[in-house]
Amino acid sequence: MKLRYYALLTALLFGLSSAPLSYAKVASDHPLTISDSQHNFKQDAQLIKAKYEAALFTLAPYTFAHFGLRMHRQTQDPKYALSLWVDAARIANNLNKFAHEIQTPEQVQQYSLQKLNKLKGKSDERSKRRYQATLAYPEYLFLGIDLLSNMARANEFGLKHEQDAKLRKVLKRYDFAAYVSDPAMIKAWAAQLANQVYWLRQLGEQDVVAEFTKAFRQVYPDSQDHRLSEQQFNNKIYGLSHIIFADSQYYLQPVKESDHQWIFDYYRNNIDEILKRCKEDVIAEVGINFLLAQLDDDPVVLKTRTTISKAINRQHNMVPSVTGDVNLARGEHRNVLAIMLLDWQGFLTEKSLQASPDMVVNPPYGLVHK
Repeated sequence: MKLRYYALLTALLFGLSSAPLSYAKVASDHPLTISDSQHNFKQDAQLIKAKYEAALFTLAPYTFAHFGLRMHRQTQDPKYALSLWVDAARIANNLNKFAHEIQTPEQVQQYSLQKLNKLKGKSDERSKRRYQATLAYPEYLFLGIDLLSNMARANEFGLKHEQDAKLRKVLKRYDFAAYVSDPAMIKAWAAQLANQVYWLRQLGEQDVVAEFTKAFRQVYPDSQDHRLSEQQFNNKIYGLSHIIFADSQYYLQPVKESDHQWIFDYYRNNIDEILKRCKEDVIAEVGINFLLAQLDDDPVVLKTRTTISKAINRQHNMVPSVTGDVNLARGEHRNVLAIMLLDWQGFLTEKSLQASPDMVVNPPYGLVHK
């Protein structure tokens, strides 16, 4: 259910008009540098950004917060504080539920089977793979997708749940090595598993990064790319990009190219194939990976920026889906990535929580400072 209470607050915070921003207005407010004037990358980013900021208050809380969190980590603009608080409230609500209602193995199993049942009967390749793979590990849907992801986001905010020890006890009961080394699970959940192995490490829990990396490379050898379906090729690249994202703690700190040399080498050797076969959000993630490694001048960055710029629907000022869909909510993930790629702001001088001071001082009920 959508939260409506923040609609007016959002409009006031952002000071935005419902009228679309003209291309000329963006150009005058954000002059281009010589290096990117040929493709107007910064201009394109501002057009998409204006489109979304004019309608943010109409989006569901998760989507609203997803956009605002990424914009705040790039700009540290206080106008995104509400987005951060909404995300923190979502996290608190989820962890409160988990701490009070889902503790025993039986409760974990019951919760997970309900989620698994929602995948049953879907006909697309991704859903079928996820259903079949997770039949062997239904608890993963609670542990990895829900519990761990919320704990990790709280950790990025410098917070933890007041019953953190209780939640960690549930995590410790299960061995993530089984999930991250299973070929079927990797083919179904590559990006999610990439996130989770780094989250576990960042939380000081089980370290299975090496096991996942080894298994991933065995499941997706580069020499076999031509045998992969379009869905599986996208799953592979999506998984690679999230290894870099997760290692950066989602844009909080740069990564070292040398720590992931095999990924960057693969990107450089296969970028034309990636541009040809991948969806725009995956292409944008590849470009951002290079920016996270402070490789702004790498040719891959220019290629991905050019591709995303050309993909923008100039009538709607956004990157549509591969089917041409221009729904704002469904396209938010794709378009916030496009904004970040086209107008990368670099890293902040302080490695901080990127949350508003007021939100940190007064976290939502259930969350406390680490």
